[in-house]
Amino acid sequence: MAGKEPLLSALKGGVLRLREGGGPCTDASPHLTSLCQLLESILRKGLRQPVWGFGKRDYWHWLEQLPTEDGGRPTPLAISIQKAGSCEKARTAQGRGRYFLRLALQGKVLAAAVRQLAQTPRLLEFYDPASSILGNEDLLEPFLSLLLVVTEMDFSLDLQNCSFLDESWLLPVCITYETVPCRVLGMVLRYVDGRVFVTEVLPESQAEVDEVVLAGDILDEINGCSLRNAYSGQAGAVLQKLKGQPLSFCLLRWRWHDGEVYEPLLPYLKVLKEKEPHFQLQRSPRRRGEGEPRRLQGGRLLYNLRYLGRTSVGKYGGKEVLDWAIPAVLEGHWAAREVLFDVMEAEVLVQEKSSSKVLCRYPYPTISCVGRCMDSSNLFAFCVAASPESPDGSTFDCLVFASSSEQECEEIIKRIAAGFKHTEWFV
Repeated sequence: MAGKEPLLSALKGGVLRLREGGGPCTDASPHLTSLCQLLESILRKGLRQPVWGFGKRDYWHWLEQLPTEDGGRPTPLAISIQKAGSCEKARTAQGRGRYFLRLALQGKVLAAAVRQLAQTPRLLEFYDPASSILGNEDLLEPFLSLLLVVTEMDFSLDLQNCSFLDESWLLPVCITYETVPCRVLGMVLRYVDGRVFVTEVLPESQAEVDEVVLAGDILDEINGCSLRNAYSGQAGAVLQKLKGQPLSFCLLRWRWHDGEVYEPLLPYLKVLKEKEPHFQLQRSPRRRGEGEPRRLQGGRLLYNLRYLGRTSVGKYGGKEVLDWAIPAVLEGHWAAREVLFDVMEAEVLVQEKSSSKVLCRYPYPTISCVGRCMDSSNLFAFCVAASPESPDGSTFDCLVFASSSEQECEEIIKRIAAGFKHTEWFV
């Protein structure tokens, strides 16, 4: 009978190919994905949809209704169903069903699930006897025989890697990144449809020193806490609670095994590029020693800059004023001061280089704009509210600095903009 059903013939061939590999079947096994796709097609074949069209029915909907106890104790099958149903990373019936299939292969309970279905008439009614395999007695038996063969096989799957099962059977490259306790890791994050993307690894930060995280990777977990469907700032909030503790991240790589972009990421990367036109996927870690020299103080990255002076720009602090405010400061011929410039999580801090005396500090809400002088690529400036409590309204001052290179200048501007716009999160 199995030969009359193409899906069963294909499943038989898939099982034989998987067995030829010898040893436990892993996520790297070339025939695993096709086997899972075949199993899913069989479980969906002939699945009746609700008459009134209230939601689409999938095989997970009968799986979650299977009896869960045997003599008062949960069975291995029930435990797998419970794990799939409570998985924070699977948000849809499709994702939970796929996660269950992976759990069932590893736990050797898939045949038990189908056998339990056959013994539960109200759930068996989910299938049309004329068009399904599970609802047809003549086809159900050979299917169960194949599942018993699968049960004899050993699977060693990374069950933690399940965040993209809602969208695809194709799994991303998943790695663990462990790092020492530190005040600031040095990753710039952007939230896109509940996923936490790393958009930049800051120079000489702990994350760069570790040489693991790349721009474009996804933070999937922090110390076991799932970041799937994360709200803006959730990663930072989790890290704040874990302050002073060793950290373990589950990272999803943007690059797949073939060296190309992991295909299910493409829609997310398109949105990310629209939000951040200058964003680029990072192909390899930036080696320590590259780029301009920096100074470290208490583990923090400081920029060696020259402070050129400040000027009042009136009651409007938009970026347009920089076109005339920067030249105005230069024409004033202020005595330049060597300073250490620190772009912190909540503010910008400027210290005198020789004594480390704090010259000024500006929380991001007081910064109205930041930009570069087009005539001199290593000059930048930002405007700050000079009298926020004035009854006549705020007035603004423009502060001008010189950096050692155009690259450093752009880096500082980007970090300040990320802070005062509150559209990105530093962790």
